[in-house]
Amino acid sequence: MADFITSLTLADAIGSFGALVVVAAYFATQMRMMNSDDLAFPILNLAGSILIAYSLLENFKLASMLIETFWILISLIGIVQFFRLRRTR
Repeated sequence: MADFITSLTLADAIGSFGALVVVAAYFATQMRMMNSDDLAFPILNLAGSILIAYSLLENFKLASMLIETFWILISLIGIVQFFRLRRTR
């Protein structure tokens, strides 16, 4: 275990933190602490996905980069949608 921890890079730490951010956002919606319609939800997903994607630049995996790219795009759409709906109200 010690060898594993010492082998972690900064990119690994950044990606792991990003994963925690995404999971925390999902957990918060499941526990009704956050609504998926809140602006915080897509922003947290965007931030977490960017951090994960950054880590994938060092340890590239095509499937993981594809899902993070889509997660980023969907989060951006959610942010735009939030402001579009807010403007029409």
